Amino acid sequence: MIPKSHPRYESLMKREKIIDGFKRGIVTYAGLIAHGRGETFDYLIGEKSEEFAIEATKVAVAAIKLSKNPVFSVNGNVVALAIDDVIKVADAFNMKIEINLFYRTGERIRKIVKEFKNRGVNVLGDRPNARILGLDHARALCTKEGIYSADLVLVPLEDGDRTRALRNMGKKVVTIDLNPLSRSARTANITIVDELTRVLKNMMRFVDVSENAAREILSRYNNEKVLKDALKHINQRLSLLATLPQDKW
Repeated sequence: MIPKSHPRYESLMKREKIIDGFKRGIVTYAGLIAHGRGETFDYLIGEKSEEFAIEATKVAVAAIKLSKNPVFSVNGNVVALAIDDVIKVADAFNMKIEINLFYRTGERIRKIVKEFKNRGVNVLGDRPNARILGLDHARALCTKEGIYSADLVLVPLEDGDRTRALRNMGKKVVTIDLNPLSRSARTANITIVDELTRVLKNMMRFVDVSENAAREILSRYNNEKVLKDALKHINQRLSLLATLPQDKW
């Protein structure tokens, strides 16, 4: 049992969720590695939602509001970390949820489907009937009513080649990625450089944005600037820490 007084409580609880997801067959070995990589960048960012992330989150909400068929694509890590918040966001923004896995097995799919069914939610992806163009691996599998026909896909914790393939199909892609240097971050239309569970809670803050306001927000957005702001923040933060005594870190 991790006490709430522990200075690393939030981070350790997320780690425990990933470990539990691995034990239950939802998360893969590669998912454990990916989580650790993201945790490293969260350390560098400062483990809070910075202004560049809030800006991108507002823009993501605006884009989702204006889309006709938005789909929330989930993998094992997303489910292990934030299934309840995924459901809240999908419901609030009228998004379909579709399972998409790189290390796809029938058993993993069934287990993830069960996680949602236990919460009274039906999801897509267990019976793919279409393919994302330009991909040769299992992440190409999708559904016609979901990702294949979507005009916007939210792809947290994503791999870059699928992001590029979705863009090539004419879809708007929103990604949540703590690494501003990743292929996904640099390829997506909108990149939220922030931690998944924080982003999903932040999205709910902007649920009431109007269509007119959404169009105005989108018209001003520059994803390259957001990525550069994230890198500048990390650089400036590390430079500042390097001048401080250790007890001020």
